Amino acid sequence: MEFSGFEGFEKRLELHFFGDDPNPTINHQLGLRKLEFESIQQILQAVQCTVVSAVGNSYFDAYVLSESSLFVYPTKIIIKTCGTTQLLKSIIPLIYFANTHLNFTLSSVSYTRGSFIFPNSQPFPHTSFNEEVSYLENTIPSNLCFRKASIMPSKSSSHSWHVFTATQNPHHHIPYEQYTMEICMTELDPILAGKFFRRPDEEKSGNSSGNQMTELTGINEINKEAFICDFAFDPCGYSMNGMDGECYSTIHVTPEDGYSYASFECVGSISDNDDNIVHMLRKVVQIFRPGTMSVSITTCSEYNNEVWRKVTGALEPLGLKCRSCAMDQFPAIGSVVFQTFTPRRRKNASK
Repeated sequence: MEFSGFEGFEKRLELHFFGDDPNPTINHQLGLRKLEFESIQQILQAVQCTVVSAVGNSYFDAYVLSESSLFVYPTKIIIKTCGTTQLLKSIIPLIYFANTHLNFTLSSVSYTRGSFIFPNSQPFPHTSFNEEVSYLENTIPSNLCFRKASIMPSKSSSHSWHVFTATQNPHHHIPYEQYTMEICMTELDPILAGKFFRRPDEEKSGNSSGNQMTELTGINEINKEAFICDFAFDPCGYSMNGMDGECYSTIHVTPEDGYSYASFECVGSISDNDDNIVHMLRKVVQIFRPGTMSVSITTCSEYNNEVWRKVTGALEPLGLKCRSCAMDQFPAIGSVVFQTFTPRRRKNASK
């Protein structure tokens, strides 16, 4: 029998909706945030995960899940789950609740993930990317007719990037200067990964232990302006959601030796601060020191060259070399730049 540990690599689904009411009430302006918690629980039940902690601000609600995170904005929802969850099974109940409760219509879908560490352990419809694409094609409404599926390759077979998008409007994509950054890291430094284990005799709650891990590891230094909701799992593992105005960030850690994994994701504006992406990348690398790392940034195509140079410029001084860089265009989300990094080989001291 093939050994199978916990699958750290997440599946990420983002759905955008629009309403038909020309004079929306305050409830309609809240949009998807008005969905009852029971409806959210039913959606997550289809995925096979649960809520362990939740916070909200004036822009969106953020949920830490038993397997990763959920973000709910007025007109979009982002679900990110790991393990053997069946993420794509959330689409049908999501469309149903958005339509029946809010009279909202689905306008675009994007699905992304890395390469699973334990692909043979994944259940339907995640047994392969072809199966996932087939499921998506048959599940989403036919009016989302502008579609594209692609596997963006790299020199590391363990870090290919799988992307599917669909929209009814080919010119609809993320705001001009906004970016989404998804980082996947494997082969974490064992000492640093050890900070995400709880002590056997520890009696603190998952929230208290999570807060301790956030400060101990320096995660709270990535964005000092963010309000952090964190959770530590027993006996190991960690999740956090950060809220900074309308922007979110999230981290998930599977620290077990042999299949260690960590991810960092955030949204932001390229115009906010030229050094913002550089700062976050460097802090993330310092916290985990991965053996292999991939960075995917989704943004307007005008920033393609600027993005990959900025990422490379941030990571190379830390001893990481860019091994591959791929770029592609997708309906609904714009441009994706996908890069992989590994440490530079050190020269043999005897030579």
